[in-house]
Amino acid sequence: MVSPDLSRSHLQPPPLTMANKPTRAKPTSSLPFLGGALVALLMVYALWSFVSTNPGFSNPFNEQKKANADPVNLRHDPPDPTFYDDPRLSYSIDRPIRNWDDKRREWMKHHQSFSAGVRAGGGERIVVVTGSQATPCKNPIGDHLLLRFFKNKVDYCRIHGYDVFYNNVLLHPEMHSYWAKIPAVRAAMVAHPEAEWIWWVDSDAAFTDMDFKLPLERYKNHNLVVHGWKNMIYEEKSWVAINAGVFLIRNCQWSLEFMEVWASMGPQSPNYDKWGKIQKATFQDKVFPESDDQSGLVYLLLKEKEKWGDKIYVEGEYYFEGYWLEIVGTLDNITEKYVGIEKEVPRLRRRHAEKVNEGYAEMMEPYLKEAGYGRWSWRRPFITHFTGCQPCSGKHNKMYSGKSCWDGMQRALNFADNQVLRSFGFVHPDLLDSSSVSPLPFDFPA
Repeated sequence: MVSPDLSRSHLQPPPLTMANKPTRAKPTSSLPFLGGALVALLMVYALWSFVSTNPGFSNPFNEQKKANADPVNLRHDPPDPTFYDDPRLSYSIDRPIRNWDDKRREWMKHHQSFSAGVRAGGGERIVVVTGSQATPCKNPIGDHLLLRFFKNKVDYCRIHGYDVFYNNVLLHPEMHSYWAKIPAVRAAMVAHPEAEWIWWVDSDAAFTDMDFKLPLERYKNHNLVVHGWKNMIYEEKSWVAINAGVFLIRNCQWSLEFMEVWASMGPQSPNYDKWGKIQKATFQDKVFPESDDQSGLVYLLLKEKEKWGDKIYVEGEYYFEGYWLEIVGTLDNITEKYVGIEKEVPRLRRRHAEKVNEGYAEMMEPYLKEAGYGRWSWRRPFITHFTGCQPCSGKHNKMYSGKSCWDGMQRALNFADNQVLRSFGFVHPDLLDSSSVSPLPFDFPA
């Protein structure tokens, strides 16, 4: 979606009736009864032990215990009315929602296990949204590449406990191409009131640092985060001052209103042609006349800064999304740097379960202080974005060859996959060979 190429039973004792109710008797006649009772008690105890310890036996008490242990109750949806019961509610971008913050807050009151947007593993809840077109790719390897890119996102979300939504249909029939992301993000907000953030990631962008997590604390006073350069927005007035292929947007009323204004420049609007002309006149380096989402976002930052700017964070200090051409050639050197650290620090190369990866990532951080961030850094780039490569259509930008795109994608995806496969005991020895893996020896890379 980056371009047009785009029965449960309970064990109960029998009821106590007059027929089996014990009566006062001579001491000598009570012994058989006591013996029988003891045997019955032992039988019940044995059965209870079996039920309690045999994982293949359905025990409602154990199930209830497990349910109580789970911090999030996925079955609980009380009958109390919420915004979902309002027939006027629409998931569509062209039907405004008002008082969304109050609606979300009321929903959370009825679903308190979600802890006001905080996920079980700690941190605010995030839903990653991505997608591609509904039809098969024209590029013979396009569908395979999109599958690899989606696997990459699923891996990252699984490791960090995020939800992911992959959409491959137009949620607004006229909002196609790069505009299709806005209706998808809008629908995700309504479908996930428990999530504090919706994170759009283009289909041709890959997570190339599986350990790195968004520094959400720095965005606590902002509602939209996008990668870019402020001087190119306000001084150079360039339509490429930001990249709208990856952005983080808070699930709130401000965001809904912002997306309404942003979407008003899209192809479903009667003012679409007008906006194309305005954008072309505003940005001298814009070479095509159609209104696009990226130019629209830069325009709002430039022309309506007082209204929107204070809540938009233009991130340029790390690879919130990075240009692939300046990244793929550095991946071998980055791998060598990380391997060198692990050789010197035994605890970092210790085998461990994938579920505890975040702890090992934290242990690595002190050794990355000198790595820097972004360009010329030897820290793994967070997200590598293959802007202009068009893996589905194959109609890549003419400034580079198709082979450089496809090889670059393979290298980046295998670089990321190696970080995942490490927890499963394997690795791709060659970043240009996606099908071959080798088992890792114990205590690698000592």
